[in-house]
Amino acid sequence: MKANAVKVVVKEIRFGPQTDEHDFKFKLRHAEKFLKDGAKVKAYVFFKGRSILFKEQGEILLLKFAQELEELGVVEQMPKLEGKRMTMFISPKKKK
Repeated sequence: MKANAVKVVVKEIRFGPQTDEHDFKFKLRHAEKFLKDGAKVKAYVFFKGRSILFKEQGEILLLKFAQELEELGVVEQMPKLEGKRMTMFISPKKKK
């Protein structure tokens, strides 16, 4: 049974609440590659210090990220704030 189990690989991508457009596109390309390879992507925004005031910006950033990846992956968990990080999981779409 254990031999037939599929190993799930989770790749993490970290953002800051003020992540710029170029950095966003760069990380987006990496996420596309991970999803094409069949790995799950855990995208998170890390708030340090007072940046926790920008919770909305972090959520908007993650939702934009999910929207850009909708043809390659499915959102498994919507953005959720846990302590100082807001996390979201995206899993690859099943191949036909």
